[in-house]
Formats: sequence, C-alpha cells, structure tokens
Amino acid sequence: MPLEKTKQIINDIQQGKIAPIYFLMGEEPYYIDGISDFIEDSVLSEEERSFNQIVLYGRDVSIDDIISNAKRYPMMAERQVVIVKEAQELSRTIENLLPYVENPQPTTVLVICYKYKKLDARKKLSKTIQKQGVLFESKKLYENQVPDWIRRVLFGRGYTITPKAAQMLTEFLGNDLGKVNNELQKLQLILPKGSQITPQLVEENIGISKDFNNFELQNAIGERNMKKAFTIVQYFGQNPKNHPIVMTIALLYSFFSKLLKYHGLKNPAHAAKELGVNPYFIKDYEAAARNYPMKKVSRIISFIRETDLKSKGVGAANVPQGDLLKELLVKIFE
Repeated sequence: MPLEKTKQIINDIQQGKIAPIYFLMGEEPYYIDGISDFIEDSVLSEEERSFNQIVLYGRDVSIDDIISNAKRYPMMAERQVVIVKEAQELSRTIENLLPYVENPQPTTVLVICYKYKKLDARKKLSKTIQKQGVLFESKKLYENQVPDWIRRVLFGRGYTITPKAAQMLTEFLGNDLGKVNNELQKLQLILPKGSQITPQLVEENIGISKDFNNFELQNAIGERNMKKAFTIVQYFGQNPKNHPIVMTIALLYSFFSKLLKYHGLKNPAHAAKELGVNPYFIKDYEAAARNYPMKKVSRIISFIRETDLKSKGVGAANVPQGDLLKELLVKIFE
C-alpha cells in the first residue's frame, strides 16, 4: 500500500538512510507531494538550503539541465537536494536520465516527481533506479478503499472516526486524497486529539448533510424505506449541483452489484472480504438481501443502466434528474 511505503521512506530518511535518487511516479499525487515536501523540508538545515537546494520544473528544463544540476557539489554541506516537479512534462526524453542514474552523484539527493504517469518497468531506467535508489509508485485508491485510508490516517494522528462518517466523506469527496486530507485537517484544527469524528461533526464542519446523501439513499433503498428514499431523491432534485445524478447512479450500481455477489456467496462469513467493504456495513447487505432476491437484483441493475443512459440524453432528452431518480425508485420498489 502507498501509505505504508511512504511511511517507510520517511522513516528511512529520518534514520539517515538517504538514497541518491527518489523517482516518485503514479496516478495519485498525494503521496508524491508528501514525500517530496518531506525531503524538501527536512534533509537539509535551513542554513544549508539557500546554497544547496534547488527546485526545477519539468516544463522549464531539459534532462541535461537536471543532470548538470545533480552533478554539482554541495557548498559547505554534506549533500545537496535537487527536486524536479512536474517531471511528467519530460516523459518523451525521460529515458535520457539513464547515464546519470547508472552513476549518481553520491552527495546529491535527486527527487523526480513524475505525476499521473509511470515508467515502463521493462526498460532499463526503471530497473536501474530500483537498484540505485527508490522507485515509488503512488497508485490511485479505489473509492471502497478510501474509508479505511481515512480511518488509518486519523488513527495515526490521534483521532478516530465512525464508519458512517468516513463513508460520508468518501461519498462527498471521492478518492482525491488531497481533498480528503484537507477536510481532515480542518476537523483536526477544531477537535482535540482523542476525539471521535461523527456524522454530526462532519455535517456541522464540512457541510455534508448526514440525512440527505447517497449513503442514506442506499440504506433507505436497502431497507425498502420508500418514504425516506423518495424524500432524499426529492432533495437531490432540488439541489442537482451538489448531488449530481452520475454519482448517485454509480453508487447504486456498485451497491446492487455487490448485493448480487452477496447472494452468490457460499460462505457469508467472508462477505466483507469478498465484497471489499467494511465489516460494519455487512448488516446492510444482509438486510437488503432479504428484501431483494437475486432475480430482482439483476432486474434492478438493468434499471440502473437504463437510468444512466437516460441521464446522458439517450431516449429521454432534458428530463430533470430528480424525475429520473423517482422513476428509478418506482421500478426498484415495484
């Protein structure tokens, strides 16, 4: 997992195990920024940085410029730090870094921030970086992994969070860890260490309704609570910008797809692992499975697909999203 690998890299640096090259790549910028910022702030003292730390940007430099800076000797310090941000701008020529990587300057810490891309693992540059330094891939988390990430990050900072509150944050912010972390930091500023973050605190301080959200809609449907489900959909229709139909459809499709899988499980005791959900939420699937037999679930999935097409203008142009969701609920509850 990127979180554990990030902690390991930072711990090694703190213990003085500093590599000559850190190649930070991948779809999730949060960890790349985290490692780069830590190196920028901690490898050199404040006095050393003015002469021995340089930040370059991929759009402004060439590979030759990077190598030239990396080969410099530090001034009145043990080492220098060269950080290349937005290095993905150099993707066409990045393999030209190989000669330097094969023989890196031992007094230089070269940090390459290669966001949203990754090196070809079959090529020599990737293999040589792994041998000479640190090759780190920051993979994007799936949304169903984000609540657990929130829990672990907060635990490391001295806080806890209820499963529902973590789910609310995930549904509202998605898997953009930078955005999620910003909201967590806001909560940390107003809550003392040791606090538990609840749906009430999330609603009061982040502005996510604890009663009118996709998570509550999913629960209402799973429980066959028609009144609650239609009330939530009515609210969504009145606030379409804050509750885009594409998010609602995606969540319902995921829920019923997992419910179909739940019906097919030979051993429900392993349901949490098989479905990739927090064990706390398995009771929701147990209740929904009683309310929706397997054949009905299959039909509901087809209804959700139809609604998705209609929301994109296929066979139902300019229909308000609230009306589309009400129509879907009628089919689900029939």
